[in-house]
Amino acid sequence: MVLTLYPAIDLKDGACVRLRRGEMDQATVYAEDPAAQARAFEAAGFTALHVVDLNGAFAGRPVNGEAVRAILAAVAMPVQLGGGIRDMAGIAAWIELGISRVILGSAAVKNPALVREAAAAFPGRIIVGIDARDGMVATEGWAETSSLPATEMAMRLQDAGIAAIIHTDIARDGMLQGLNLDATEALAAAISIPVIASGGVAGIEDIRNLRAAAARTPNLAGTIIGRALYDGRIDPQAALAEAAAC
Repeated sequence: MVLTLYPAIDLKDGACVRLRRGEMDQATVYAEDPAAQARAFEAAGFTALHVVDLNGAFAGRPVNGEAVRAILAAVAMPVQLGGGIRDMAGIAAWIELGISRVILGSAAVKNPALVREAAAAFPGRIIVGIDARDGMVATEGWAETSSLPATEMAMRLQDAGIAAIIHTDIARDGMLQGLNLDATEALAAAISIPVIASGGVAGIEDIRNLRAAAARTPNLAGTIIGRALYDGRIDPQAALAEAAAC
């Protein structure tokens, strides 16, 4: 199987940044023009893009809408978007504007009925982001940690009709420490929904290890890559070749 690699564009105050462990005061600005960055990722051969409105995740409403619309206008590849999308009106608006898949995070924890309603209304277009701190689901832009285990939440979503789950280990996000593959694979093994790994990708070895895990757990569908691409630790062509290797 071919893993899908999603380069990440995290938006803060209109710029493309990377955080460390989700801390807004630990942001490194990598590009002032997110649309140009999106074009560069597409030109490098990536076939899908992961975008998060960081300000929106904390505010509970979209904040970087102008930057997202610029990205949509700049590329032809599918774009999945999360951050501050909390109701059907917001979901519908983004899909109408051209977002391929909407990511629900905090809303999925606090309003699971919304997930089911959205998945029924927009088949194949709804993803749930499960962000975990020490195995427990975090919400509100990772500012709050719930008492709900990440794997239990994934199992609750088994019949919700969603297209995929993104599993992020907050402790590793932006830290270049490697994927928490044990936790991600355990979560994927508990369900049949496609799972996208996120948080900590540091090099080609992470993609190779994920591919090996996907041979055991076929619903491991891909991974999101952030800082390692921006820092040049991962060469796009080498990464895409590794993701496609049999």
